[in-house]
Amino acid sequence: MANPPLPLVRIGGTPREMGLELGRARKDSIRHMITNVQAFLEETYGQIRLSWPEAILQAHKYLPFAQELTPRYVEELRFAAEGADVSFDDLMVLNCLEAITTDALHLLGCTTFALTEEHTAEGRVMIGHNEDWLPADESDVFLLHAEPDGEPGYLAMTYGALVPNIGFNAAGICQCCDSVYPTDVRIGVPRVFVSRAVLAARTISSAITAAIAPHRAAGYNHVLVHSSGEVYNVEVSARHFAMMYAQAGMLVHTNHYLSRRMARLENDSQHLIGSRVRYFRATRLLRRSHRHDLNSLQGILRDHVNYPNSICSHEAIDDNPLDRQKTVCSLIVDLNEKQMHAAWGAPCQNEYHTYRLEV
Repeated sequence: MANPPLPLVRIGGTPREMGLELGRARKDSIRHMITNVQAFLEETYGQIRLSWPEAILQAHKYLPFAQELTPRYVEELRFAAEGADVSFDDLMVLNCLEAITTDALHLLGCTTFALTEEHTAEGRVMIGHNEDWLPADESDVFLLHAEPDGEPGYLAMTYGALVPNIGFNAAGICQCCDSVYPTDVRIGVPRVFVSRAVLAARTISSAITAAIAPHRAAGYNHVLVHSSGEVYNVEVSARHFAMMYAQAGMLVHTNHYLSRRMARLENDSQHLIGSRVRYFRATRLLRRSHRHDLNSLQGILRDHVNYPNSICSHEAIDDNPLDRQKTVCSLIVDLNEKQMHAAWGAPCQNEYHTYRLEV
């Protein structure tokens, strides 16, 4: 059965006020995600060798770095835990999961693209993103409309109690993140805290600077877009980064490094063949037209070539639990209209609904 429109939660104010509001509004979802991840670690213990108490100990190693770089977001998370009446330690595990599992989760399905005004029917700057994650967490996806004191308001997608990082802000900056797999990972600032700081940027240069923050534990790929049509791709690892600029008004990224510099750091490139297939497929579909609109972009995000590891990704039930994933949310952002069109779950099975940033 099709999912309804995504829940929209509105919060604002100080970190304490925002955290408490979020925790109270999403209490059941937060608890559900904790239970899901606990069950996941139990199911995969033979491969990862990580119990829940051990995961908490590992997450504690990352906390001082997050506290130093992004104290505001750590405080929000602490009060979210209070609002949901759960342990802050549990929420830190969720937000450090990729790091503490040493990237054993091969979540390789995310696809992101950006188009400038030359490629869209109405001359708008538009971004598409399919978010692939653990299937058990699909029910916990929601949208967050936030008005933090001292920072630009933003509209973002997240799930459970993960720090939000995929969305756009009132300064006209959009960020989409794709997991990448470098070999230089270390104890440092967890990726979600780094990428959350990007959503607070007021200029494209400050967004790029935030993405390459010092003492980071690893890195995402950051597709960073400004409403003026400036489109950058920033591939990041723990110690290195590479920047690329949209060519001919178009940019595509999936889960492998594109720059030669970063490709040398890639872990297990053979496992990333599916990512390369999606990259070339999305590029080909986008090049078919210079008049893309909402309908054509939805069609690309619903594409099933190379199913189930397609742009619109589906779970294979017999997968290794570490490889199990699906598209849990699909987004199209119109930066000029300050709108996000979002489908909850696989976009081939669910309708897009429109949400607006109202700040």
